[in-house]
Amino acid sequence: MIPGPFTYHRPSRLEDAIAILAANGDDARPLAGGHSIIPMMKLRMAAPLHLIDLAGLADLKGIHVQGGDILIGATVTQAELIGSPLLAERLPIIRETSLQIADPQIRYVGTLGGNVANGDPGNDMPALMQCLDAGYLLSGPSGAREVKARDFYHGAYDTALEPGEILTAVRIAVPPAGHGYSYQKLKRKIGDYATAAAAAVLTADGGIVTTCMVALTNLASTPLYAEEASGLVAGSRCDEETIRRAADAARAITDPAEDGRGPAEYRRDMGGVMVQRALAKAYARAVKGA
Repeated sequence: MIPGPFTYHRPSRLEDAIAILAANGDDARPLAGGHSIIPMMKLRMAAPLHLIDLAGLADLKGIHVQGGDILIGATVTQAELIGSPLLAERLPIIRETSLQIADPQIRYVGTLGGNVANGDPGNDMPALMQCLDAGYLLSGPSGAREVKARDFYHGAYDTALEPGEILTAVRIAVPPAGHGYSYQKLKRKIGDYATAAAAAVLTADGGIVTTCMVALTNLASTPLYAEEASGLVAGSRCDEETIRRAADAARAITDPAEDGRGPAEYRRDMGGVMVQRALAKAYARAVKGA
């Protein structure tokens, strides 16, 4: 189908984008890669009267070191995340995750900001950002603020964004050198949403896990930070029994929908399997890198 009529805006300043968005309220939507909003417009599931293209905003581009953090602009594409030497060295799980998103054509246009900001529970980056305890930098009519990824998602397509706000960047603290990581994703075919997926990032000292963070993708109406599962692994040698208990704890917080990817119980079980695989691989990498 063809979208309904709309006015296209391409501002060159962040202040102008915010002003247009704020002035038009629910009739305006920001446009990043367009892989979510454009299909919805074609299906007439969304009918914004104003589209604000963020591609012309220099403030939303680039990957930078800021103290002990890495700051990634909202319009950085998945392909740029994959190709970044800085991320490959310091946050390799981002590259590993981006390589499992959609296909190369989409990754050349799809952005990090678009992936995390719209609240789609099927997107991969929101759970990863929760696992990394990332912060989202938001700018709006009332100024700038930062919201933790773990506090950002309220429900499917329901986020902490206030009217007129734009997500401008993602801030991530760099894990210690030699940390272990893994993003495990089960999907039906290339380009599909996850049937179930899990991210794990951990550190180890002398074989003992000192810190651990686990999160889940597409197993509820929001991404899920598995706090209990993470706590069970910390202080252990990440043995099979500990991994099994952590997977059980992760399963317990899931609430997947039954859909074409399978019955809810199957998807819940696969969530546990993905956690087991992610933890085992993350631990192996941490021990090897120590």
